Amino acid sequence: MTSTDKATLGNQLNTHEISDSAIAMLDEQGTVVGWTPAAGRLVGYCAGDVVGRSAALVLPSSEEAPTISAFVEQCRAQNGWSGTTAVRHRDGRMFNVRLRISMLWGQDGTVRWLISVTDIGTLSREAMNGSVRESLLTRAPIGIVFRDSQLRCTWVNDTMESHDGISRDRRLGCRSADTVPGVEAEALEAVMRQVLQSGTTGVHEFRRWVPTSPRQEHIIAASFFCLQDADGQALGVCAISVDVTESSRARERLAILSEASTRLGSTLDVMQTSQELADLAVPLFADLAVVDLEHSVPFSEGPPVHIGPMGERLPVFRRAGLASIRQGVPESPWVRGEPVPIPPASPFTDVLRTGRSHLEPVLDTAAGTWIDQDPARAQKIHENGMHSLMVVPIRARRVLLGVAMFIRTKDPVPFQENDLLLAEELVSRAALSLDNARLYAREHAAALALQRNLLPHRLRGGTAVEAASRYLPADMDNGVGGDWFDVIPLSGARVALVVGDVVGHGINAAAAMGRLRTAVQMLADMDLPPDELLARLDEAIQRLAEEAVDAPGQPSAVVGATCLYAVYDPVTRRCTMAGAGHPPPAIIDPQGQVTFPDLPTGTPLGIGLGAPFQAVEMELPEGSLLALYTDGLIESRDHDIDVGMDRLATALARPDRSLEDLCTRAMETVPGEAPSDDVTLLLVRTRSLRPAQVASWTLPGDQTAVRSARHMAAFQLTEWGLEGLKDPTELIVSELVTNAVRHSTGPIGLRLIQHQVLTCEVFDTDVNHPRLRRARITDENGRGLFLVSQLSGRWGARSVSDGKVVWAEQDLALHRS
Repeated sequence: MTSTDKATLGNQLNTHEISDSAIAMLDEQGTVVGWTPAAGRLVGYCAGDVVGRSAALVLPSSEEAPTISAFVEQCRAQNGWSGTTAVRHRDGRMFNVRLRISMLWGQDGTVRWLISVTDIGTLSREAMNGSVRESLLTRAPIGIVFRDSQLRCTWVNDTMESHDGISRDRRLGCRSADTVPGVEAEALEAVMRQVLQSGTTGVHEFRRWVPTSPRQEHIIAASFFCLQDADGQALGVCAISVDVTESSRARERLAILSEASTRLGSTLDVMQTSQELADLAVPLFADLAVVDLEHSVPFSEGPPVHIGPMGERLPVFRRAGLASIRQGVPESPWVRGEPVPIPPASPFTDVLRTGRSHLEPVLDTAAGTWIDQDPARAQKIHENGMHSLMVVPIRARRVLLGVAMFIRTKDPVPFQENDLLLAEELVSRAALSLDNARLYAREHAAALALQRNLLPHRLRGGTAVEAASRYLPADMDNGVGGDWFDVIPLSGARVALVVGDVVGHGINAAAAMGRLRTAVQMLADMDLPPDELLARLDEAIQRLAEEAVDAPGQPSAVVGATCLYAVYDPVTRRCTMAGAGHPPPAIIDPQGQVTFPDLPTGTPLGIGLGAPFQAVEMELPEGSLLALYTDGLIESRDHDIDVGMDRLATALARPDRSLEDLCTRAMETVPGEAPSDDVTLLLVRTRSLRPAQVASWTLPGDQTAVRSARHMAAFQLTEWGLEGLKDPTELIVSELVTNAVRHSTGPIGLRLIQHQVLTCEVFDTDVNHPRLRRARITDENGRGLFLVSQLSGRWGARSVSDGKVVWAEQDLALHRS
């Protein structure tokens, strides 16, 4: 063995793999000269019964071999024999066995025959259990060496030379230490001594460079048997070895694929899946693994690229997975996330064009190759000794997802076809996960775009509140949810504050959120109290669910949602709110004291329990903060909701900070970088109107009220410097008060509010809301509300506890004097 030959003794195989096949040695005439205990257990004869006698004792005459001598001559002509035959047990019964006869050479050209016998029934059972017995004893070629009690080689077959390169002449008469490097010889001889002393059989595995393929390390499995003489004493030890490189690599490939099924696709993140593929390949069969994804895959932008002619414009790739046996991956000029150029006229372009893998066992780095056109890669190839390359396309349904590249640097063995088959199988499994992740990413991007488009782009708090918001979608694995928020201007300078959360994730949840937000806006325009608005919204969701049941195949309707609806009045500084299964808001007073009001939880919307919703009213100091949020802000897998509420309270207990700063502080309390649920925050700072901005009067419920209302309104507009609005305001007041006198009893209220618009409100005790109608030419009445609608920007009516309010708004900017 040359100085470059190496061998490493492997771990002993599992006990169920230890071969106990019957072994016997015959001389040239067919006389038994050595016997193993396993042979005795198989046929019932001990060594003393058969050693020195003809093998015909257990191998009776047959058509294939009428006599032992004829059988021996047949074996000599064929250099051995293997097949199925019958043997005789000591009790006289016959049974079939798998028989193998191998020729051994001794000094001076003498011959011995080694017989291995395995019960066919036992062999079948062990074959099903994955035993190595068949590999060791029934599959050619096998190497055989017999050593005497001093461990000197006395007999050897021709196959052994192909296993270790040691000729027959060099081996015969020598111990292992004379022909094998010291460490290996010591280990092997230790095993053989143990077999001689105990009489048991041992199976071991070791690795060795063999002469037939000097650049490839081979795996050798050896089984050691103790042969006994006629007295039952140890005659020597027989070592039967077989090259199990391919079968071992097959087992390794199966193990890798089994591991791949559990490790690949653990997430719907395409970048993470790419990294899992790279991590799986290194160091199992590659020293460097690189995964580059086509640009549209990680970013969900642009149409997919199909395999075929690329033309002059090559796809844009981005590095997504990177693994190396070297710390810091110095072999790669690009880090994860960076764009990676594809050199023209290279193996990469061939792979993209044909969709077939590229195997280059010995990487050609000579001048004039494609490497010369790619200086960045060329430098890394030379610096790190890259010598073998595989490039495998990542594809699914003829869509090109990317390419995976596998390289060997430290491992001197070149990639072979089996390695390519393994790489292709791994990549195909990763491609399924990547394609699922790609499709999910596109849906996630569409849902996120829909969600963002459906959410308000600008918050209009008017003179009632200053508002700011934050929205953070859930991570890729959970998908965009159905969170929404809104600030809705109401009549009388009031404002509605809304936050809600639709059950579920994905594009359907986002679409359902849009429908709910629209429904809330329409109900808010009706100026319904918070508890009544939630009741109407609950009914609407249940109707949508019933429609979905009647229309199979359509996207599911809203199956449940939570909501918090609040109305704030800057004139009275009172806030009325009601909840439907939603967390209570946080209220921070101007001194920084944080409270969570005891708001009735209510049942989630769409559940169908029919329980009434309850509203709570409270007065807020000017400059108070209200934080409305969804549960994603305060809930996590690791902590109770109380912990999240405490973190939120701590973040918001600085009312002197700007709303944007407070929103940022609040979002920083979310644990982790990617939340498992949407996180939504609506933060408002309350304002109040000065007394000078509001004027109100109580009028008698008769015709004198109309004239008085007109005069008082005109006088107040003069005080406010709004003389330009006198005429239209007097007409609006006159019509609204006239209707109140006509349809109600009791006193009438008139209020003017100067804020962003001029609001005129008339209170009366009638609960019926007026309706705009078109008067006919012959009608003498019915044109009052039509006139009001023409003179105002908006008008409407809302219910109050003891009647209703009819209101109209006029734009101040157009009528200031």
